[in-house]
Amino acid sequence: MEEKAISVNRNGSVGYAFYHDYKALYGNDTRKLIPKFKNKYISQFLTTIITMQKEKYGYGYKMGTGRLKRQKVFLPVDDNKNPDYDYMKKYMQIQQIKKYYKLLRYYKER
Repeated sequence: MEEKAISVNRNGSVGYAFYHDYKALYGNDTRKLIPKFKNKYISQFLTTIITMQKEKYGYGYKMGTGRLKRQKVFLPVDDNKNPDYDYMKKYMQIQQIKKYYKLLRYYKER
C-alpha cells in the first residue's frame, strides 16, 4: 500500500492518471508513480499532464511499464530551466478555488 502516489491505467481507460492522497492498493492493470515532491497540488498537475496524452494509447497499444518510463511530459520551467513546482502548485490551487466559486454560484442561484 502506498499513499500520495499516482496511478496510471494500463487497461480499460488506458492512460488515465489518478492521484491517491490516501493509502491505496495498486493492481496489475495500473502502474504506480511516486512523485518526487509529495504535494497534492503538484501531483494533481502531473496527473492532468499524463492524462492529456492518453489518446496515443489503446487496446492495441497498451501503456506498459517500458512505455510509461519513456513517456515525455512537458512541464513549466523556472528561469533556471528546472521544473517550476511552485507554479504547478499555485496553478492547481487556483483551479480548485475556481471550482469552489462555481459551486457556490450554483447553490446561490438555486
